[in-house]
Amino acid sequence: MEAPIVNRVSESGLITLDLGMFLPGEAPLAFDLAEHLFMGMILREKDFRDAMAGWAWEGYMDRYVAVHCSADAIIPSWAYMLVASRLSGIARDVYQGTPAEMEKYLVMRSIDAMDLRPYVDHRVVVKGCGDRETGAYAFLEVTRKLRPVVRSLMYGEPCSTVPVYKRSAPL
Repeated sequence: MEAPIVNRVSESGLITLDLGMFLPGEAPLAFDLAEHLFMGMILREKDFRDAMAGWAWEGYMDRYVAVHCSADAIIPSWAYMLVASRLSGIARDVYQGTPAEMEKYLVMRSIDAMDLRPYVDHRVVVKGCGDRETGAYAFLEVTRKLRPVVRSLMYGEPCSTVPVYKRSAPL
């Protein structure tokens, strides 16, 4: 008689952490100030205020909005303030930068706010591949956050890991 098949991965007590869980549900929307430049170079206050007064802000309802300028132009700080003021109470959050920069900001904020209690004194594998990819910044940040509390930290999949950190003495 053959020995029963044992799933050693499920019995190992490893916790798998998928960094994709820190990504926002939807990609941030872009609000590009370049669309409001006079001759593609200058932001004129009266024209900009008129454009903001007539803008369809409801399209940003409960969304993450990244406010940036894709043109090589000098944008006065008050323009960002005016857009933020218009989006207040409409958008879920507003960020000055590109949508990719905002996504990074949101991931970093989520990692910073994560509850560490489930990981204390456990062996954790940070999933190497997920349904949604994050940048190297997320791997670095989650390592910085988890290292003080975990027993060990690994990268990859539970069946094939790369050791990153192992505590030598109990907490």
